[in-house]
Amino acid sequence: MKENSAMHTIKRIASLNIALNVLLAGGKLAAGILGKSAALVSDAVHSASDVFAIIIVAVGMKLSEKEADSDHEYGHERIECIAALILASIVVMTGFSIGASGVKSLISGEYLNAERPGLIALIAAFVSIIVKEVMFRYTSAAAKRIDSSSLMADAWHSRADALSSVGSLLGVFAARCGFAAADPLAAIIIAVLIIKAGADIFLDASRKLTDNSCGEELEGEISEFARSVDGVHSVDLIRTRCFGSKIYVDMEISADGSLSLYEAHDIAERVHDGIEKKFINVKHCTVHMNPTRAAKLES
Repeated sequence: MKENSAMHTIKRIASLNIALNVLLAGGKLAAGILGKSAALVSDAVHSASDVFAIIIVAVGMKLSEKEADSDHEYGHERIECIAALILASIVVMTGFSIGASGVKSLISGEYLNAERPGLIALIAAFVSIIVKEVMFRYTSAAAKRIDSSSLMADAWHSRADALSSVGSLLGVFAARCGFAAADPLAAIIIAVLIIKAGADIFLDASRKLTDNSCGEELEGEISEFARSVDGVHSVDLIRTRCFGSKIYVDMEISADGSLSLYEAHDIAERVHDGIEKKFINVKHCTVHMNPTRAAKLES
């Protein structure tokens, strides 16, 4: 049920994102050409890359939901992280391409012969900022709700596009005021922001691929829940690891050593089932039971 809901969210956002980015890319490209703005044309290329980005996210999410098989006995969740890495690479390459174009214009002096950007370029940049910022907030909220690293990566791709449009707006405005170098300089600043966003996406996906823990705060909440289960004396050990967007938990708990095997197993099972039910991102929990000595209980 959780997977179906997550996939429904991805599909809804993908459809909206693709439609908006196609319209924005076309509009900014036309405005950039008509308005004589290199920064806005670069911005249009970035918007076009968003279409490929959301497709990668949707495909990655779909593949990550495949059931475990003989070759992948722990499931396919890490495919989502791979999709995020691919997306990060696209974002970074887009940034380098835009930056190289701006540097080339400055070095060659092309900007000196360029016409002043028209008003249409200024309007297009402003509209793009509003649309992409709204899209970022909408997508990031959904990504947090379903805990999807690839969808969050796409949200930041939208934020990078919004920042790109801010740079375009400032560059076009300054160029219209007579500062010809402002347009290519804006393209370079945009490129730096885009590369930074791509690097952040890459680092987050890499962290989830290298068995990082889920963090002290969540581990503390899981331990607190385990201790609240009737019959549990203490949590002796807890280890967690992120597997894509899911979490695996290994823990050792203590209970009265005089209990029968059936009674001890019942306590461990209640801890196991309770954790997997309460913490929606926990895919599997392994519970090892330790006996608490009578002497320890009396002390």
